[in-house]
Amino acid sequence: MFLETIKLALRAIRRNILRSFLTVLGIVIGVAAVIAMVTIGNGTTAQVTAELSRLGTNMLFVRPGQFGPGRPSTSARDFTERDLDAIRDQISGLRAVAPTNRSTVTAIYGGQNYSTSVTGTTNDYFTAQDWQIVSGRDFQPAEERGAQAACVIGQTVRRQLFGSTDPVGSKIRIGSVSCPVVGLLEAKGESGMGSDQDDTIIMPFKVYQRRIGGSTGISSISLSAMDGVSTAKIQSDVENLLRERRKIQAGRDDDFSVNDMTQMAAAMTGTTTLLTGLLGAVAAVSLLVGGIGIMNIMLVSVTERTREIGIRLAIGALETQVLTQFLVEAVTLSVLGGIAGILLGLGLAWVGVTLMSLPFVTSPSIILIAFAFSAIIGMVFGYFPARRAARLNPIEALRHE
Repeated sequence: MFLETIKLALRAIRRNILRSFLTVLGIVIGVAAVIAMVTIGNGTTAQVTAELSRLGTNMLFVRPGQFGPGRPSTSARDFTERDLDAIRDQISGLRAVAPTNRSTVTAIYGGQNYSTSVTGTTNDYFTAQDWQIVSGRDFQPAEERGAQAACVIGQTVRRQLFGSTDPVGSKIRIGSVSCPVVGLLEAKGESGMGSDQDDTIIMPFKVYQRRIGGSTGISSISLSAMDGVSTAKIQSDVENLLRERRKIQAGRDDDFSVNDMTQMAAAMTGTTTLLTGLLGAVAAVSLLVGGIGIMNIMLVSVTERTREIGIRLAIGALETQVLTQFLVEAVTLSVLGGIAGILLGLGLAWVGVTLMSLPFVTSPSIILIAFAFSAIIGMVFGYFPARRAARLNPIEALRHE
């Protein structure tokens, strides 16, 4: 009996194929919008997480001054090497402590010159950043003591100055400093802020201080926590130590900032997840609009088929059978719209992530929820027209022209 009801519903849908298509269009758009938005949002979240992981694991950055929303940058004196040694000796659970000073220079090799960023630091920087050297080596003790110059370059600098050849063993001029290239870094790509992480030259910190920066101050310190060690505890310990060393009185604001990458990553991931949910919720409104469209068309269908309903009731059809027939028609329309919406949504999501260079991260649960919601929409909004059809008076229905 139920199979026969489905056949009758499909026959009624085929009878007005264009109207049926326009009826389910709202469902198709709603389901497609939800799936496309959520999939693109998931890809964005995955991309942000991957980009943040490229900055290093369990990372903290210590800088003079205050930065962040609602906190304007304030000038403050740089850190000293004694501050660096104090952090290294008194803060437990650290895997790496690296001073970092940066400036923009022009690098020259042969007839090629290229403006790039140079960073003065130590070998701990590679550990803190989880940055591998794919060719060559890191700095030797004599180079870290500042006795001789050396540099490790990123892939973008290699491409600009050396093309596809291995730069290790060559000498480049950085400003006025002749510097042998001792290592080549692995490619990291763009950071979460859109900057090219491979567009860099790394030099020993003391060489940088004496021959590039011209200052003994430290403008930033990169910290990396050991596995299993709470970065929040390290952040608190570092803040307490620096407040003491910089003689900041109780109740006064810090003149430095300690940023925990774990917290930043969680905040950014949470933000993208929230935005994905909001976009999905907005798109879900289209499903409600589609449900209203189904109800309207089913009401029209009941009016058009009043005489047919009267004949069925007159020859013995039960009210429940008539109600089931119209309810199945509504649910069938919404289910067909849901299937078409899933296919369209996945297609739009694939196009979107391809254009934005994002990973394609589908969510089976969202697909199932969207499909189930479309079926429920058809059942809920189709019930009133079906109930109206089932309660028609057979005599009055047979009189209907």
